[in-house]
Amino acid sequence: MKKVILLRHGESEWNRENRFTGWTDVDLSAKGVEEARKAGRLLKEQGFKFDMTYTSYLKRAIKTANTVLEEMDMLWLPVERTWRLNEKHYGMLQGLNKAETAAKYGDEQVKIWRRSYDIAPNPQDASSSESTWNDPKYANVPRENLPLTESLKDTVARAVPYWKGTIVPALASHSEILISAHGNSLRAIIKYLKGISDSDIISLNLPTAVPYLFVFDNNMNLIKDEFLGDPEEIKALMDAVANQGKAK
Repeated sequence: MKKVILLRHGESEWNRENRFTGWTDVDLSAKGVEEARKAGRLLKEQGFKFDMTYTSYLKRAIKTANTVLEEMDMLWLPVERTWRLNEKHYGMLQGLNKAETAAKYGDEQVKIWRRSYDIAPNPQDASSSESTWNDPKYANVPRENLPLTESLKDTVARAVPYWKGTIVPALASHSEILISAHGNSLRAIIKYLKGISDSDIISLNLPTAVPYLFVFDNNMNLIKDEFLGDPEEIKALMDAVANQGKAK
């Protein structure tokens, strides 16, 4: 049996301010650090013994993984980082307040930008100092692979091949893996694993730092999936995520 924990990072400073973040490298808030600690304590209490960890290139995911592993006394664990687990790139929306953007463009338009499968926001200015193309973290990534905006479909196109080509082979020799990433890169993987339709994926909202367990048999057939923690608390957190893109 194989177990994979998918973990969205703890609350970031821009989550706290209700801003579109995407590939902007924003740190965890104090609340986000505590959320990650809580996740680590829960995973330790439930007896998880990870063999390997995967994170994106973004510090909010990296620090969440480190905090979880520290709580579990497993900071020695091997960690592989990849841009393919980065958050969906929000293009020209990055840095904008979600509620203010909804007030300007309407709740429905912002929901489309946030949650639709194949509609991306307008791209980021490639010449900007904020551009992905000018970020030294990605100096070794071919420019044609670096987005200036993305839809969830685009995120699926980079995250799912990484799942198939790197994580699944690793599970041949590992029993338990932790993936610390982002709302949309994880939604991309979950869509693939559960066969969620393009239309139904819009309603999936992942709360910050709530472990999502996937259990597979040794042939990588999905046996079950479940969030770990109090169901009522998790539902309230999911509803809060869904409401972030609405005008106040």
